[in-house]
Amino acid sequence: MTNPQPITLDGAELLDAVEHFHRRFNVFPTEAAYVAVALWDAHAHLLDCFDSTPRLAFLSPEPGSGKSRALEVVETLVPRSMAAVDASAAALFRSVAGLDGGRPTILFDEIDTVFGPKAGDNEQLRGFLNAGHTRGRVMYRCVGDGANQQVQGFPSFCAVAVAGLGSLPDTILTRSVIIRMRRRARNEKVEPFRTRIHVAEGNALRDRLAAWAETVQEEVAGAYPELPEGVADRPADVWEPLIAVADAAGGDWPRRAREACLTLVKASQVNDKASLGIRLLTDLRDHVLIGVDKLPTVAILDRLNALDDAPWADLDGRPLDSRRLSRMLSQYVTADGDPIASRNIRTAGGVLKGYHAEDLHDAWTRYCPPPPESALHPLQPLHPSSQPVSV
Repeated sequence: MTNPQPITLDGAELLDAVEHFHRRFNVFPTEAAYVAVALWDAHAHLLDCFDSTPRLAFLSPEPGSGKSRALEVVETLVPRSMAAVDASAAALFRSVAGLDGGRPTILFDEIDTVFGPKAGDNEQLRGFLNAGHTRGRVMYRCVGDGANQQVQGFPSFCAVAVAGLGSLPDTILTRSVIIRMRRRARNEKVEPFRTRIHVAEGNALRDRLAAWAETVQEEVAGAYPELPEGVADRPADVWEPLIAVADAAGGDWPRRAREACLTLVKASQVNDKASLGIRLLTDLRDHVLIGVDKLPTVAILDRLNALDDAPWADLDGRPLDSRRLSRMLSQYVTADGDPIASRNIRTAGGVLKGYHAEDLHDAWTRYCPPPPESALHPLQPLHPSSQPVSV
């Protein structure tokens, strides 16, 4: 009797199969999304090789956009999946600590019910999701009864995928691969997902991913993949594990992974509304203080509040005023380390308070995205007397 030949595990072919499985049931907004999600599924099997694990976030502005279905398909492909729609932070601590046997991959549907505008604060869960992005972070809690309590550290490092309406807290968004789902168009067709049939098919792929992961574990653990130019800091933490998986798989996946990285990182930066302060600094650089070295506060406010597609004319029902402008800019500092503040500017109408471009330059360099290639033209101020004059 001859021994059966072992099945060859080709990483590229396997990732192709995982991607195809998603395409049968999910309509993602871009090709980059299919690449990223397939790599994320695989990375969950190699978690011990990485220093960080990106969160996978399926988000949409409206229901019926396929977020939950995407999470269902992911659930069939990852190790020890744990659906956590209404799980408490304490339950998640204990699960990730392995008290119930093995570290899970957490799948959190309807995450907007936790972090949405009507959900209130949920700092324990937010802290868990943030800390678990990085290896070695421990969540400390008091355990025991009454006065007999002791401080115990719970590991938090685990793979997490979420789905929900709207957005997420900024600290989670920056740790995530973001897939912005849309409702299917009439010409976009998918197979119905039949739990009794397709869960088993997904689980078969999951088992192949697990077997392949064992064969490349040492290679991936020692890898520090070259990232696309310009991908650094937090985006690099997010994408390094996925690109390491692609490099181990070979074939066309290293190229596709880097292209997907650039596409999704750029998209996240375009949609990033995390910091109103950075938006203020950027608008001051690109639309207000162009071709001038200083402007009075009244002229700056006129120009900001006149910008289309900008939040300044309606901040909580009121336009940006000098008090709030001062408070926001004072959070940043000049090149000398002093808080940015208004200074006297001599104008045709007298001496007014205003801001100097030189005071903002250091903050522009550190916080703002690169300026547009073509020069922008500033809006004209509504107060001619506020124009600075040479002295």
